[in-house]
Amino acid sequence: MKGTRIKTHVKKNDEVEVIAGNHKGARGKVLQVYPEKSQVIVEGVRMIKKHARKSQDRPEGGIIEREGPIHISNVKLVEPAAKK
Repeated sequence: MKGTRIKTHVKKNDEVEVIAGNHKGARGKVLQVYPEKSQVIVEGVRMIKKHARKSQDRPEGGIIEREGPIHISNVKLVEPAAKK
């Protein structure tokens, strides 16, 4: 099914709240959306540790912390008026 677009209820830079799972109640900005996998990456939510090999950009290598993906059904859009 090449060429068909998958519609999602959130997009990049939207403010969302996690409504299910281990990170329930957390809020953040959507950094990336993967519609084909039905996943989103939310700023500051589901921080995972990733081992990085030494490279020119990162000469020390080591362990870096970054956001991991969450299923799109576990987030809801926060209305701009209800951000308080």
